[in-house]
Amino acid sequence: MEYKTIDHLFRTHSGKMVSVLTRIFGLTHLEIIEDAIQDTFIKASISWKEQQPENPEAWLTKAAKNRILDIFRTLKAEKKHVPNFNYNTSSIAVNELFLDTEIEDAQLRMIFTACHPSLDSRDRISFALKTVSGFSINEIATALLTKEETIKKRLFRARKAIQKEQLKFTIPQGKLLSKRLDSVMEVLYLIFNEGFHSNKKEKLVQKELCGEAMRLSQMLLKNKLTRKPSCYALFALMCFHSARLDTKTNTNNELLDLKTQDRSKWYFPLVELGNTMMNKAVENDEFSSYHYEAAIAAEHVRSSSFENTNWDKILYWYQCLNNIQPMPSHILTMSVVCIQNKDYKTAKIHLDQLQPNDFAQRTYLYYGTLADYYSKTKNIQEAIKNIDLALETVNNKLEKEFLEKKKLDLLLGK
Repeated sequence: MEYKTIDHLFRTHSGKMVSVLTRIFGLTHLEIIEDAIQDTFIKASISWKEQQPENPEAWLTKAAKNRILDIFRTLKAEKKHVPNFNYNTSSIAVNELFLDTEIEDAQLRMIFTACHPSLDSRDRISFALKTVSGFSINEIATALLTKEETIKKRLFRARKAIQKEQLKFTIPQGKLLSKRLDSVMEVLYLIFNEGFHSNKKEKLVQKELCGEAMRLSQMLLKNKLTRKPSCYALFALMCFHSARLDTKTNTNNELLDLKTQDRSKWYFPLVELGNTMMNKAVENDEFSSYHYEAAIAAEHVRSSSFENTNWDKILYWYQCLNNIQPMPSHILTMSVVCIQNKDYKTAKIHLDQLQPNDFAQRTYLYYGTLADYYSKTKNIQEAIKNIDLALETVNNKLEKEFLEKKKLDLLLGK
């Protein structure tokens, strides 16, 4: 038995089980439910040593069903509150809850719970990755560059907040849905971004995070209540970015920027899917930040070469984006676009609005852009000075090597 199979099944199946069991027993028993799921997979790792079942997912589902009854008996023995769950109909009820449509409904409820505004914004990503996506505490800590103890505290706080606020395991309705959906999309956007542009030291891209964010976004689009224009735009953005994932590094694991990526290796079926999603996203005139970000990404993937990029159009979209969502990162990117357009005066005006501490862990991007500005305006001394500052603040190994190469080019007069 290959334990990679169990790891894979845990990732893809545990979130479904947690969601369905939570629908039966309620959020107050979430910790017991997660323990039960853990027990099921431990049992699998032991039972499958000699021989793996023909249908592992069916085996796990059956084991989970049996575990449901174990939990029910335990809760009843401890005289804790349990849902009205009749033994004579339990088998039918459980079978129905494990239908694909019901699993998706339960997982959607869990997404809205994990991303509830009552939870601390720092805790939502960790809680979503744990309960919905089946990530282990170690995996979450590694993905988010955080200590395991910190993740444990975040999960504990999230569970406490759920109990304190007596949150319901439901998909919100009416006017409340819009606000709650914004919170969900923000979490999915952040999960995707951490995968697409990782802060991890040795790894620039974490495809598993990108894939999970896309899976959860698709879940939103399958439900008529959450199938909103902004959701289509968010998914389109993820498609456009994901089309370029395999070209962000070369065979030597060196970082490649947009200028040096092999565009023939971009995955154009994802670009086409992104275009389809964007067509749905603009069926009315409700434009979100995701619409403008997707429009920017679309301009990049439709350009035949870096030199043929429509920088004027990209600058326009960034101005629209910054108008509805003012952020230092948008102003920084506007300066980058102006540098590409050789409009150095406007680029400097944008840069002068910014401070290094506006960018937290990504301060190196600010210094790197300053270095590009000084390089293009022939102030090599200032360019090298700012690349050195970028090198002091960059964490990712590949990006550090990329900056070191740029510094060497400057020293050699390239």
